[in-house]
Amino acid sequence: MYFAALLARTEDGWEASDTELDDVETLTDLADLAREAAVDDDTVVAFIEQEDAWFGVIRVDGEDDPRVFLSNAAIAARSSYGAMLTDELLGRDDDDATDDLDSLDLDGTEDGEPESDNNADDDPLEAVNGSDGPPHGPLGDAALLADLGVSDKELLALNGDALSTIADSLGCTEVLEAVR
Repeated sequence: MYFAALLARTEDGWEASDTELDDVETLTDLADLAREAAVDDDTVVAFIEQEDAWFGVIRVDGEDDPRVFLSNAAIAARSSYGAMLTDELLGRDDDDATDDLDSLDLDGTEDGEPESDNNADDDPLEAVNGSDGPPHGPLGDAALLADLGVSDKELLALNGDALSTIADSLGCTEVLEAVR
């Protein structure tokens, strides 16, 4: 179960809205959704949380590229929205995995009997996923909220209900709780 919310900074503070991620397939889609919620091209912070397993913070400032932080990339990569963000941060292209799958001889019938050595370098899943998956731990720009009152050290130390802690630091706990 996901919780997702957008916080748009205004002259009077923050405005929160919960958001549906059904139509979000890329970070660009998410950034466009955030820009639609922006007031006068000001800062929008998107929160995504999956049952206290991981959280993501995406910051969009006007037309600048979005900045992203994930609390635990390895856990996030196991979910659809977390995988989208993890792939973006690691510079992976969805088409790359598909191309790699198409080029693999998974049944071993093309060249006769499959080779019997158990060399880890021949592992088809490793060939698709790469030998080093997403890191176990934080990934992205931990300083993305520093100018808003949440230092990189504070963000890196968060666990559990991190979004409430972040909202408290930003001074928008009440508006975030209203959309929860």
